[in-house]
Amino acid sequence: MAQFSYQPPYKPNQVICGSGPTVVVTGWTVKESLVKYLLPREYAAIGNLYSPTRGISPLIRNLLANPQVSYLVILNATPEDSNAGSPQCLLDFFRHGFTLGTGETGRECWVIRSSIIGYIDREIDGRALEQLRKSLQWQEAKSIPEAVSLVKSYTLKDPPPPRKGPLIFPEREITVTTGHSHFPSPGPTYGHRIEGKTIAITWVKILHRIRTIGTIRPTAYDSKWQELIDLMAIITEEPEDFYFPEPNYLPIGRQFLGAYISQMLDDTPQEEGVKYTYGTRLRSWFGRDQIEQVIGKLAGDINSTRAVMSLWDVKDYEGNDSPPCLNHIWLEHQKGKLSLTATFRSNDMFTAWPANAMGLRALQQHICTEINQKSNLQIKLGPLIIISQSAHIYDDTWEHADLIIEREYVKICKEREYADPSGSFAVTIELGTIVVDHLTPGSGEIVHRYSGKSARKLYQQIAADCPGLEVEHALYLGTELQKAEIALFHEGDGVYQQDKPFLVSRRGAEAQRGRLG
Repeated sequence: MAQFSYQPPYKPNQVICGSGPTVVVTGWTVKESLVKYLLPREYAAIGNLYSPTRGISPLIRNLLANPQVSYLVILNATPEDSNAGSPQCLLDFFRHGFTLGTGETGRECWVIRSSIIGYIDREIDGRALEQLRKSLQWQEAKSIPEAVSLVKSYTLKDPPPPRKGPLIFPEREITVTTGHSHFPSPGPTYGHRIEGKTIAITWVKILHRIRTIGTIRPTAYDSKWQELIDLMAIITEEPEDFYFPEPNYLPIGRQFLGAYISQMLDDTPQEEGVKYTYGTRLRSWFGRDQIEQVIGKLAGDINSTRAVMSLWDVKDYEGNDSPPCLNHIWLEHQKGKLSLTATFRSNDMFTAWPANAMGLRALQQHICTEINQKSNLQIKLGPLIIISQSAHIYDDTWEHADLIIEREYVKICKEREYADPSGSFAVTIELGTIVVDHLTPGSGEIVHRYSGKSARKLYQQIAADCPGLEVEHALYLGTELQKAEIALFHEGDGVYQQDKPFLVSRRGAEAQRGRLG
């Protein structure tokens, strides 16, 4: 059997390389679960294919760059593989081919003929793709033993003549356009709060915040990401049947959601090659069903602060290349509503966050319903809070994220409500003094009164007392205070009314010109 060294020019850190004739694509199945059954001389490369839109192009490029590869085994074994759709899309590339089209961003690309959306870079010559389809011998495997058996059988065959190559095609350069320039705008790296009524609206706000001020840095996966640290997203009114915009700009649809919710709520028997599901970690990983524990705890003591679920295992430090991203879940009852707070150590905010949020919301709904049934309480769903310690967007989705921001963020800003949880402020002038009443949201009760003649001193006092004031509200208040101070400066010749243009009488204007010289 001829031996050669597999050289992946694209994403090399994500591939386990050998010297055999066969490449194995494992979908979401852990690639190390095959390596332990094979010798390096039996395989050319083994790697995961997580995404049909982002992962197939690098795979195709690597195959074209290594013409000695004669065989391809595509492992499509687990529910996770099926849910992601990437193995199926790759199989459809070989079965049905591709056509010229456009991707989500409108950029021209090769579109795989499949019910699952998958793209290949347009920079790759179509004739090279057709030659690859015809010359590479491929086979689907439905289990790890079947994949191992196929790989070993190929080592006993006389390989066909090498394909033409190696073939290397140019890559399109990814340009950073954040903050309307080639560099992110200045802003804090740590600690961000974003709130929205629905998961979809909140997601657009998250994309905008990260793409505007996020830090760009390299990752361990042959790529870059743009990142914020400790981003807290609060979703207040997500409906029980979930809101999907029309047209749907989210990276998931309802068909995908059902399978993902199952992975969040249900226990899954341990299966070789499957890292874990969140449902397994919650239901059985530690020998206890944590979801049932939380339901029982809150049904017996609805005001308990001990409704905690943990997904992090101390053994995850030991030889686990993919420990769970979701680490901690906490539920609390306040004023007849049940909130859920979840913490992710690492969060892909473009591809994964919407599914993460909907899965957690389904878990929150399940727990709330069970508590009501077991306790005869009438608890309602409260907010969903997700804390992403590393909130990041990978560089291969920047362009798509920017397109969504351009289309949707302006709409959200126009439709937003101006209700600040910190309350509102009524500004008047009384007896030669600026008076500011701080009012509670909703009821409009006065909680504090400020008075003085200096706009600057007044806004400094208000800022100290109201650190949570929303940015736009604070800017608005500053303009109103400055208008009021100018009215005082005109000594009765200026008329101040909140939210109305500032007017100066002709006599007052002439007097002002005289003061200035």
